Amino acid sequence: VTIFVNPLQFGPGEDLDRYPRDLAGDLALLTGPGLLGAGDVVFAPSPEVVYPDGDPVVRVSAGRFGEVLETLTRVGHLDGVLTVVLKLLNLTRPDMAMFGQKDAQQVAAVRRMVRDLDLPVDIREVATVRDADGLALSSRNAYLSPAERTRALTLGRSVLAAHDAADRPGATPADVRAAARAELARADLELEYAELVDPATFQAVADRFVGPAVFAVAARVGATRLIDNAWVMLGDPTAHTETERTEVSR
Repeated sequence: VTIFVNPLQFGPGEDLDRYPRDLAGDLALLTGPGLLGAGDVVFAPSPEVVYPDGDPVVRVSAGRFGEVLETLTRVGHLDGVLTVVLKLLNLTRPDMAMFGQKDAQQVAAVRRMVRDLDLPVDIREVATVRDADGLALSSRNAYLSPAERTRALTLGRSVLAAHDAADRPGATPADVRAAARAELARADLELEYAELVDPATFQAVADRFVGPAVFAVAARVGATRLIDNAWVMLGDPTAHTETERTEVSR
């Protein structure tokens, strides 16, 4: 397991200095039943170990992934993510690497990097873990006041609304967006985006899209920025040829 708060993926004015760090708590969670045991390793390096010469001169570019959703307001964020992921993969040489679905755009970008750079690792996506009230787990949840946490639950409700809307016969991308945005409008949030995207590119899907998609949302609750998402299935993809699905997704 690697544990590292990566300075490269934080932009100017973001919360690098106060970002929650609890190595002892992380280690306690990792030693629960069925988790780490004898012979397993936790790699928790300092920034000086990962970046011994300071900010690296050569970095990984996120390409098109750096031009949509998360990176519209967090310029350079995914470049920093991919750079540190590549370094950690090289330092630890895993056969398989697990990434959380909550950061779905990161997972898609990492998968593309692994494919484009021929990295010998299998990338697996792990389902988002939620608290009992439905809020997706995030280190930044610690910033929320009780009242803000109540408002933040709207993000989880919006992805459920998107999922339910997509399950209705004949649902279109517009129907899914409308259902999710109606839920988001119920709370006092500063919405950054609420979009239905192609999971391979994270570009917004076309009006007649059929197949798997990701509904992704980002919003500020007070001063805290949170994200959430859900995979949805539009239409019956078995009723369409691969060529038709490709054309519709364009």
